[in-house]
Amino acid sequence: MTAKILVIDDEDSMCNFMEIMLSKEGYRVDTAVSGREGLSLLQDHSYDLVIADLNMPEMSGIDVLREAKRLNNDQDLIVMTAYASVDTAIEAMKQGAADYITKPFKVDEIKLAIEKSISRRNLVNENVNLKKQLQDDNSFDNFIGSSKEIVSLKKLARRVASSDATVLVRGESGTGKDLIAKAIHRHSPRSNGPFVTINCAALPENLLESELFGHKKGSFTGAIKDKDGLFRVADGGTFFLDEIGNTSLTIQVKLLRVLEDKIITPVGETKPISVDVRLIAATNADLEEEVKAGRFRADLFYRLNVIPIYIPPLRERREDIDLLVNHFLLRYSRKLDLPVKSINDEAMELLRRYKWRGNVRELENTIERALLLCRSDELEPCDLPERLSTKETVDLVTDSEPINPTLESIEKAYIHFVMSQTDGKKSEAARILGIDTSTLYRKIDRYDFKDFPNRKTPRKQKQADENS
Repeated sequence: MTAKILVIDDEDSMCNFMEIMLSKEGYRVDTAVSGREGLSLLQDHSYDLVIADLNMPEMSGIDVLREAKRLNNDQDLIVMTAYASVDTAIEAMKQGAADYITKPFKVDEIKLAIEKSISRRNLVNENVNLKKQLQDDNSFDNFIGSSKEIVSLKKLARRVASSDATVLVRGESGTGKDLIAKAIHRHSPRSNGPFVTINCAALPENLLESELFGHKKGSFTGAIKDKDGLFRVADGGTFFLDEIGNTSLTIQVKLLRVLEDKIITPVGETKPISVDVRLIAATNADLEEEVKAGRFRADLFYRLNVIPIYIPPLRERREDIDLLVNHFLLRYSRKLDLPVKSINDEAMELLRRYKWRGNVRELENTIERALLLCRSDELEPCDLPERLSTKETVDLVTDSEPINPTLESIEKAYIHFVMSQTDGKKSEAARILGIDTSTLYRKIDRYDFKDFPNRKTPRKQKQADENS
C-alpha cells in the first residue's frame, strides 16, 4: 500500500517542492501552510508520516507535534528547521519526533529519513498483525466444536486459565491437547511470558533430563558448555509437558520437586535454582493404571491432577465433524492458495461414519490431502483415502473375526464379552477384568457400549452396584 505523507510548512515554496519530490518517489502527499490547517487534516485523515517545520507563526512545530500525538499516539513525525540547535532537537525528540532534519537539507537526506520512518512503521504494523494472528491461533475459538462435551471443556479451561493451578490434559493422540494448553496460556496472566513445550516421549532419559533442567559444563560426555534447561527458558511463563506418562521415575522425582518447591537442579550442579513456571501436562496414557503398575509416582500424579481436563476422541463427538471439515476446507484452501471448495453429501457422510483413530489430526491431514488431489469445485468420495470407503473392523464382536485385529479391537471385544457374561454388572466385570470400576466406566464411555449404559447418577450407580 502506498504511504501517505502530510507536509506542514508556512512557506508555499517548501510545500510545493516537497509535494513534487515525494510524489515522484511514489508517495501520496497532502500539504498545509499552517499548524492549524495541518491539525485539521490530521483530524479528518490518517497519515503514515507527518513532516512539520519547527519555526512557524501562531503554532510552532513542537505544538503541532504535541497535538498530533494527542490525536494519535502512534503518529510518526519528522521535524525540520533552519534554526538548528541542540535544545530544539532534544525537545522535539522528547515530544516523540521520529527524526530531526536541518534546513537546508540535501534531497537524499530527507528521502533517507522518510524511508527509515516508513520502514519502521511497516515493521511495527507487521509485528502487531503477527501478534494478533498468533493470539487468534491460540484462542479457545480455534478449538473447533459445538458438542456439549467441547463446550463444557472450553468453559472449564477458560475458568482455570486465570489461575496458576497445574492442569493435566488427557486424551488420545490427535485430539488437540496442545491447542488447549496454548489457549490456557494465551488467556492467563502469563500470556506475555514464554510458552515452552516438549514431548517427553521424544527423548531418552539422559537427554530429557538435560533438556528439562539444564546441565553444567563437563557433567557428562558432550557437555562442552553450560546449558539452561527449558524450565529456565519458561521462567515467568508456561511449560507444556506433552506425553508426561512416558517419563522415567528419576525424571518424575525432579518434576515433583519443581511442583512442590519451585526449584530445579541442573545436571552436574549442586546449587538449586528457583523458577517461576506454570505447568500444564498432557498424556494419552491411563495414569491411574500406570500408578498401580509402579511406573508412575502417585504423589506426582496427584500434584499434576489438580485441574483435570479430558478431551474426548472425535468418534465420541461426531456432531463436530461437519464444523471441523468446513474449518479445514477454508484453512487449507487459503494456505494452498486454492479457490475455497465445498464437499458433496456422499463424501461428507463417509467422513461422518469413519472411526478417526487419529482423531482431529487425522481428519485435518485427510482434508489437506483431498484438497491437493481434488480437480473439481467440490470434494467427492474419490478424493478421499480408500480406507474411508472400507468397512472398519473395530466394531463390536461379529460373526467373522478380523484378520489382523488391533489391540484396541481385542480389548473392546473382551470387555464386551465379560460384560455380557456378567449380565452388565459392572463391579463383577471389573473384578474379572482386574481393573477398577471407575476405569471400567471410562472404557464403557470410550467404546460407546450402548448395551451397558453408563449414564447413572453416582448415588443410583452405587445402589445398582450394591444390588449387583
